[in-house]
This record gives sequence, structure tokens and C-alpha cells, in this order.
Amino acid sequence: MEKLSVVVPTFNEAGNVGILAERIGKALSGIDYELLFIDDSTDNTPEVLKKLSEEDAHVRYEHRVGETGLATAVIRGFRIAKGDILACMDADLQHPPEILRPMFAAVRSGYDLCIPSRLIPGGDDGGLNLYRKFVSGTARWIGKLALPCLRKISDPTSGLFMFRKEILRHADLRPVGWKIMIEVLAMSEYETVVEIPYAFQERVEGESKLSGKATFEYLKQVAGLMRRASKRGGITVTRWTVRRMNHAVRVLETEAVQ
Repeated sequence: MEKLSVVVPTFNEAGNVGILAERIGKALSGIDYELLFIDDSTDNTPEVLKKLSEEDAHVRYEHRVGETGLATAVIRGFRIAKGDILACMDADLQHPPEILRPMFAAVRSGYDLCIPSRLIPGGDDGGLNLYRKFVSGTARWIGKLALPCLRKISDPTSGLFMFRKEILRHADLRPVGWKIMIEVLAMSEYETVVEIPYAFQERVEGESKLSGKATFEYLKQVAGLMRRASKRGGITVTRWTVRRMNHAVRVLETEAVQ
């Protein structure tokens, strides 16, 4: 079975990384995986990650000095990841780790990219307050209006996605700010995307990193992608029901037993 690398950018998430690692371990039981933290923290998160990596052979981490930014951290993770299939998720537990198993099943079933969506039947964005729902919705529609490659995707500004590493082979990734998935969607080579439903969760520990600076960086990123984005066509987007998703997980588990 192909190896999975889960890349998680961290900034002052000491209270969450241990819980995240434990839940990912349970979610990916029987799957060959690594959990790769790329850390820009100014608190004791590096010490927590060091201890985790010593206790759990699945965990690796890199603490960056003199460089910050969610998107560049994720790109660094992609570059040093050992897996054939790569995933990206946040450290704050608003992306439920349990969704990784159906994501892996979806990619293994033949898709280039799997994007969990809060906005299709079976999904839920209840983990956002009204202000963040407004900001998220505005960012989503700005991206769709500016970049044709995002228009078929229901939830293109999420930070939760999984894909085959080979789609990045010729990708000219120059991310700024915090929206890494639109960079991958705009610049990579792929043909098939599957969306699966998931429920966005409330933050457990720490504080949101959303700020006016992050909003400005997003607009700057979109403007840059309007000039650089691939003009390819013919991308197929499929949306799975909860039932179809659960069936794919059962197939994956049967393969693992064999």
C-alpha cells in the first residue's frame, strides 16, 4: 500500500499537537503513514514536538528559524515528505483527523485529489462563527470569480486536502499567506477531483490566526495566480455521498487485510 505523508503547519499549537497525533494514529491504523509537522512557533511547541517524535516513530518535525508563513511551511513539508500521497491539514483540530481515512480511501480509488467539503450534503461548517463564515464565504467567491480552476470546487479555500505527490512535478508554487490549496489547484497537473463531506469543528485550544494581514496576503496571492495559473481544461469533479465514502473505506480495509 502506498505511503501517506500528513503535513501539518504549526504556530504556537502546543496544546493541540499531542491530541492531533493521537487521533491521527487511530484514524490511520493499518496504513503506512508519517505525520510531518513544520513549525514556526515562538512558544514551547518545538519541545512538545521533539518529545512526540521520540515517542512515536510516525512523527517527524522541523522547526524553522527566520521564516514564517503557513503556505511556505506546507510547501516545505511537501518537499521533504516521504509519501507517495500527501495530505495537508491544520493543527487546531477544526479539521477532524478522522476524515483522513476516507480521504486516503478516495485517492486510492483512483482520484488525483480529494477535497473534503463543508458545503455539500453531509458536510457542516458549524465550527465557524458568523463573522468567520462571512470572511470564508467572501474569500471563496473572490477566488472563484478570479480563477476558473476553482469554480467547480465547492470549498476551494479550505486548508484540508490530499493528493498524489506526482501532480506537483512541474508545479511553480509561490504561495503567500495562508491559502495553500488554491495554489495547488491553480498550478498543479491533475485531471480528477473527488469531494467528500465533512463537519468543520470548533477550535479546542489556542487562538485563530485570521487577521487583516492574512486577508491582504490572500488578495495578493489571487492576483498573482490570475497571471500564472494553468489554462488547462477538462477537470472532472465528483461529489461523494456519506454512503459512497463509507463504502470506499470498507474497500480500503479489505485491501489492508489482504
